[in-house]
Amino acid sequence: MMDTVISAERMLSGPGGRVVHDGAVQVRRGVIVAAGPRAEVEARVEPAVPRLHFPEGTVLPGLIDAHVHLVLDAGPDPVETLRASSDADLYAGMAGRAEQLLATGVTTVRDLGDKGGLAVRLRDEIAAGHLPGPRILAAGTPLTAPGGHCWFLGGEVEGEGAIRAAVRRNAASGVDLIKVMATGGGITKGGPPVWQAQFSTRDMRIVVEEARRAGLPVAAHAHGTEGIVAAVAAGVDSIEHCTWMARDGFDVRKDLVAAMAGQGIAVCPAASPDWRGFAERFGPERAEEMFGRIRWMAESGVPLLPGTDAGVPRAVFDGFISSLEFFEHIGLTPARIIDLATAGAAEALGIAHDTGRLAPGHRADLLVVDGDPLTDLNALRAVRLVLAEGRPSGLESARSLPSDGRDR
Repeated sequence: MMDTVISAERMLSGPGGRVVHDGAVQVRRGVIVAAGPRAEVEARVEPAVPRLHFPEGTVLPGLIDAHVHLVLDAGPDPVETLRASSDADLYAGMAGRAEQLLATGVTTVRDLGDKGGLAVRLRDEIAAGHLPGPRILAAGTPLTAPGGHCWFLGGEVEGEGAIRAAVRRNAASGVDLIKVMATGGGITKGGPPVWQAQFSTRDMRIVVEEARRAGLPVAAHAHGTEGIVAAVAAGVDSIEHCTWMARDGFDVRKDLVAAMAGQGIAVCPAASPDWRGFAERFGPERAEEMFGRIRWMAESGVPLLPGTDAGVPRAVFDGFISSLEFFEHIGLTPARIIDLATAGAAEALGIAHDTGRLAPGHRADLLVVDGDPLTDLNALRAVRLVLAEGRPSGLESARSLPSDGRDR
């Protein structure tokens, strides 16, 4: 889209649940050049500029999924599928999954587990406009212990020299952040249990130190409390999962939560779109206890990040709204949840300067839905239009764009 005005009954331009009634956004060459009341925006635009109006809709910033694995297919055994697939097949699948995310209104994703630089390659192809998809923040190959969680992605390291070399290798490949597996994880057969730490505090500090030299943030996968301790001491930027597991149950540390809040370390619970099914399988009472800890961390001032863990079993790539409903389940309002998935996530991921709000100078990452998501999150499923850096999602969105300057 070269120059277009998109308007709707209501516009959510930024955080706080603020609404501009009969709002509009002017997009030019992938950038927002104006946003505000429709009458004011249109008064500054030439009559020939195309208009696209949604009289019963809402226009809001594009959504941010902070935890996906594009290289995994969300099937019953995604690891085996990965290991049996060629890079060409993996890449084709990743491209399809990226397009699927975009079609649901997700305009930015953080990919937290790559193989052979495929996510970096896909990121660049999408950024160049060669493929449809969301903006990708790619972590490259995650660091793990020998035989540790996700060892099959190629990031096994042991000792200071190997850790530094792996971080430098990832940085040289052009990644946007570093991912480290501080504890075991569920999809790695024969690997360490999820509660067990894979790196010492000293090793974690080496990871962060080397990443900082390259100007990169660090995301730490950590289910177990011992791994969370090491991640917080090292000063990572985000902790993924953060379930406080120990050998014999849970070990929740209030002092650590206070430290996380004080340091601004974000927590991404990576709530699967199938979080309700997880609760049934895990046991409703135990699940609610775990869910309550996320609420408590939020109330304690820990920044939360929305993410789906898309790619692992049952975590599908078109279920982001189901994952957002997890936050509604633990008591957050729709307005706060939309903030988490837009401006809040952008701030935590270091990209608030150009996305997460409908503001002049920001990328034209936006979503139009039917209805009002401030009163019903389900409205986010009624997608009418998605733009990622001004490019429409899929053929149907492209066909809906006006070419004659008239309202639709």
